[in-house]
Amino acid sequence: MRRILAAFALVIAVLVAPARPAAAAAVAPLQIYGAWHCGNDFCTWGAVRTVAEFDSQNHWLVDRGDGRPSVNVVVLSFLDPLKLLHLSDDAGTVAGVPRGMTPDIVGYFSGRGVRVMLSIGGFTYTGAWNTALAENAAQLGRNAAAVAQRLGVGIEIDYEENTSPNLAGLQAFIDAYRAALPYDATGANPAARLTIDLAAGDRYLIALTRKATADWLRTDRPVLDYANAMVPAKQPAASAAIASWQEHLDGKPAYAPPVPPLAPAKFTGGLYVANGGKPLPECTSFASSLQNSTGTFVQSAAPNGAGTTAGLLGYMFWAAERPATRGIGTVPPNTCEGGIGVGATTYQIPIPMTALRQS
Repeated sequence: MRRILAAFALVIAVLVAPARPAAAAAVAPLQIYGAWHCGNDFCTWGAVRTVAEFDSQNHWLVDRGDGRPSVNVVVLSFLDPLKLLHLSDDAGTVAGVPRGMTPDIVGYFSGRGVRVMLSIGGFTYTGAWNTALAENAAQLGRNAAAVAQRLGVGIEIDYEENTSPNLAGLQAFIDAYRAALPYDATGANPAARLTIDLAAGDRYLIALTRKATADWLRTDRPVLDYANAMVPAKQPAASAAIASWQEHLDGKPAYAPPVPPLAPAKFTGGLYVANGGKPLPECTSFASSLQNSTGTFVQSAAPNGAGTTAGLLGYMFWAAERPATRGIGTVPPNTCEGGIGVGATTYQIPIPMTALRQS
């Protein structure tokens, strides 16, 4: 009888005990909070600028209002891959690099703890990528590595060939770059940082995404440091942005061949910071911005077949200064301390960038 009463008491205790709260989702601090940068001539960087003049148009990037930078990485966009292969000299280029991408501009950011990268390509230079890869992909990789070492910057691959990308050529480019600058998980050598841009989700640049996810962005044998999920055709709603990023996490198992899932720790999400003739909340009002409304997802998105830790690496914003011939850009008086700057404080963005999560 005593055993029966004890058992009965245990059942009652279980029934009346308060429900335990569900375990909180794992949250990963954002590690990357950066901006692509188009200079003052719509992404060509064709002229040398003084640091004083550059600062007058871009000071918000290195000072969110309290002396701390608003971002921890800038990606100077773009290099023409064919000119880089040929080490071309012309009115806007010297030894294959746009004349405006000078050591002084790199130092303007790196001297304040902001990592600098150069982006090769962009949609405009898709044909140039195809030609350069067909001509001598390995030499292009060696030239890119040499520029990275000379300027103390990383390199971003922005190859937007949707229908028939030269994946063998791109593999040769990456192999040559990595022969000169091996993968560095610590991030200590800026020039060893090699990344790639993929579409907002998995339904564009499919062949490139499949190859990159399967072979270059693995956590067990990484080749590239991470990918950026680029901005879509226009600024999405929060739900649409999240849905696109979730496609990378899930992969596309029904595709033939399938696109494998991508680890959260191997990519960032892209948002517009300047697009059109009026300021975006991403620039001016963090409280109303997508980097605020999507922040919970970005910090806690769970792995779904790749990786072991939750949370994307962070955000990238398109694009600082003058990304288009029309529109206000991010120059005074339309600077972005109130959006990206407040976000950097809210998310406690590490400056300089810390070693990135590897799994």
